[in-house]
Amino acid sequence: MPTASKKKRPQPRKGRRTAIVAGLRSPFVKSSTVFSKHTSLDLASRVVGELLARINLNPNEVDQLVYGQVVPNVAAPNIAREVVLATGLPRAVDAYSVSRACATSTQSIVNGALAIENGNADVVIAGGVESLSKPPITFSDGFVQVLMKANSARDTLSKAKAFADLKLKDLAPVPPAIAEFSTGETMGQSAEKMAKLNGCTREEQDEIALLSHQRAAKAWESGIFDQEVMAVETGRSGEDPISRDTMVRADTSAEKLGKLRPVFDRKFGTVTAGNSSPLTDGASAVMLMSEAKAEALGLEPLAFVKSWGFAAIDPAWQLLLGPAFASPVALEAAGMELADCDLVDMHEAFAAQIVSNVKMLESETFAREYLGRSKAVGSIDMDKFNVHGGSISLGHPFAATGARQALTMANELKRRGGGTALVTQCAAGGLGAALILERN
Repeated sequence: MPTASKKKRPQPRKGRRTAIVAGLRSPFVKSSTVFSKHTSLDLASRVVGELLARINLNPNEVDQLVYGQVVPNVAAPNIAREVVLATGLPRAVDAYSVSRACATSTQSIVNGALAIENGNADVVIAGGVESLSKPPITFSDGFVQVLMKANSARDTLSKAKAFADLKLKDLAPVPPAIAEFSTGETMGQSAEKMAKLNGCTREEQDEIALLSHQRAAKAWESGIFDQEVMAVETGRSGEDPISRDTMVRADTSAEKLGKLRPVFDRKFGTVTAGNSSPLTDGASAVMLMSEAKAEALGLEPLAFVKSWGFAAIDPAWQLLLGPAFASPVALEAAGMELADCDLVDMHEAFAAQIVSNVKMLESETFAREYLGRSKAVGSIDMDKFNVHGGSISLGHPFAATGARQALTMANELKRRGGGTALVTQCAAGGLGAALILERN
């Protein structure tokens, strides 16, 4: 029977609170389009550099930078350290990279919060980036073996002989894997399986997608994202900088979404390009500070990190059900119930995943059999759910999404004058992450 990890759940923390005092992100754009000339380091360093400039923070105040990417640049695998070196931060700033698939920048925030609460840092920059326009393309195992053999040969003739075993198929490049290593299933196939297991109808999924686009479009038109998103040059001659997400479709409709064909099960499926998140380029970052440091610098916290939770399940079961397992961990650590949250922001990998997680949170059977609880986690008021859209409409640069969600929710709590927000993601490998933010 698939179950969540049995690791001890975190308890509500005492001591120094971690504040989100500012944040910024690039526009999120469809991969292989307007940011195709930018590397992940280009995007990340632009966002971090601009964030420092906007809050006019002395770079010497930064103690640590925790950053991540899911599909790394093999030439610069420690993206965090490269961001420090590229942005003019002092060389003495500690920096390291993290990776938790689609929950990577949530992990970077949690690591930063731990450093602050433990007294090891007062100011931490956390975030993530993805450039799927420039994925690492590698050689086949056969070609690599030939190259290594030739490299170790001592003379020209021996080097030439090493290539005698080379086959034409060995010359084919190998793109990054899009399937789970352990199961061989793509994330879309897993979403399709979850839709069938949990009775997620096509109409339910398209409704989630439509709501995502409508709310994202409204957020852009009302100025919600104006201060969260910076303009980024495309790198293409004659093109203007991009200052808005490029995949929000204000004119979409249930009828348009309904005409799209299933992608992963063409005959009986319900998962389409319209109710799935697109491959995306983008970067995000948030500035974390101890409460005392923010006060000393005269910076008003947007929100505080109250608690977090992580979970892992068998990816061969329901790969994207992580939020239903991680959210109760974070809620318990905060001493809260789901009904206590004023906002819920759940990463929209696929609408089928959203519907599935919402159903599981509402299910007493799920709570009893998989969480060891006597009652359901709770129902989500959709008026509180993904209020400014989500990954289906805004896009999903894997490592940047968690910080994007946290920043938007922190700003929304400030706009509302206080409250709490649950931010959660599913992630490859059967992982789940959840973060609770509060503003008094």
